[in-house]
Amino acid sequence: MSANIRDFGITQAGERVEAIDLTGSGLRTTILTLGATVQDLRLEGADWPLVLGADTPDAYQGPLLYAGAIVGPVANRIAGASATIAGKRYEFEANEGGRTTLHSGATGLHARLWQIESATANEATLCIDLADGDGGFPGNRSVTACFRLIEPGDLVIELRATTDAPSPINLAHHGYWTLDGTPDTRRHRLRVAADHYLPVDAELIPTGEARPVAGTEFDLRHGRLLTDAPPLDHNFCLAMSRRDLTEVADLFGASGIRLRLATTEPGLHVYDGRHFTPGPGRRGLNPHAGIALEAQGWPDAPNHPGFPTVTLAPGEIYRQITRFRIDRPDKP
Repeated sequence: MSANIRDFGITQAGERVEAIDLTGSGLRTTILTLGATVQDLRLEGADWPLVLGADTPDAYQGPLLYAGAIVGPVANRIAGASATIAGKRYEFEANEGGRTTLHSGATGLHARLWQIESATANEATLCIDLADGDGGFPGNRSVTACFRLIEPGDLVIELRATTDAPSPINLAHHGYWTLDGTPDTRRHRLRVAADHYLPVDAELIPTGEARPVAGTEFDLRHGRLLTDAPPLDHNFCLAMSRRDLTEVADLFGASGIRLRLATTEPGLHVYDGRHFTPGPGRRGLNPHAGIALEAQGWPDAPNHPGFPTVTLAPGEIYRQITRFRIDRPDKP
């Protein structure tokens, strides 16, 4: 059975955005060609969206920037908007405070129109090509994102990339989760199976230290209510390299809905959404309206030789799998 593909609207630049509706395994979701964005995700029996989203393209170019999108080709921050790659220094757009690069600049993958490669009732694959020098990054790169709804109640996102020159590739799904249908997520409980996290400086750049979470307020190994958590915009260190699919985090809503996250990635960046101000969105926006759980490599890795590398070489294939399993364990 083919997917339902429909018009979603026009971007500020006059580009037409398409929406792909998928259904399966008690879930339904909508994927946009703008940013390969998860615009909506719902669980059978719950009448509210589980992710932040909007019904027009404009919000994704404003208050909901990055929400639900695939960010990259280098997610997160790069200190000084520059890095040395294969012995050569490269400069990028300093789109955050004029000093750092965030999510590869204003024209990163989140802001691009992707092409639909294939789509069925429960699966869609989108693709995009990036030219050598695009965003300041080297290499002609090809990126694909596949979204699947499979049993028992999983949204699986598989990201792949290739390059013809050494290039940093660190892709991430930047969804904001909100499991209760309420204005904020502070009654959610989060567990992250990480023994270390990355402290950051005033510009939210990792200091280079991987600090043990034991004895700190960043110890989420046994779960913590978000209302009791510190301000979160930090990478939690899961491993020193990409590995087999491993369950690494749980998010519990007061509604009884639970999200279990498994990934191949060495890091999980957690951001508490405190920047949101009252504004447009499917049900409005408030501080802490959603929490971002971004499986990825460690931030600013090109400038930290001791971090897991994010440099992809010609002939290699970047492959990330992240699984979001959604259920209601309290349901009879």
